[in-house]
Amino acid sequence: MSDLLKKGFFIGLGAAMSSKEKFDKVVDEMIAKGQVSPGEAKDMMNEFKEKGEKKNQEWSAQSEQYFKDMIKDLGFVTKEEYEKLESRIEKLEAKHEE
Repeated sequence: MSDLLKKGFFIGLGAAMSSKEKFDKVVDEMIAKGQVSPGEAKDMMNEFKEKGEKKNQEWSAQSEQYFKDMIKDLGFVTKEEYEKLESRIEKLEAKHEE
């Protein structure tokens, strides 16, 4: 499973790098042709970066939920569930000792 995750990560990273390089090239061409000023190009780059970061956060949240669902489907308990059960057991043991 970890190999699959690594491959997916590297594919995504490669796609992001390729997209950034293409975007940089297009922006440079637009500046050279006088279609945008360097200031406008910088604003475009910042907007592109912000959108990329937002999309990354969305994908991260979706991935996290996917793996939580998968773990639950496989019958594993979460750390929170484990700690809750542990607390309940400790309370029951304390009651039993009284």
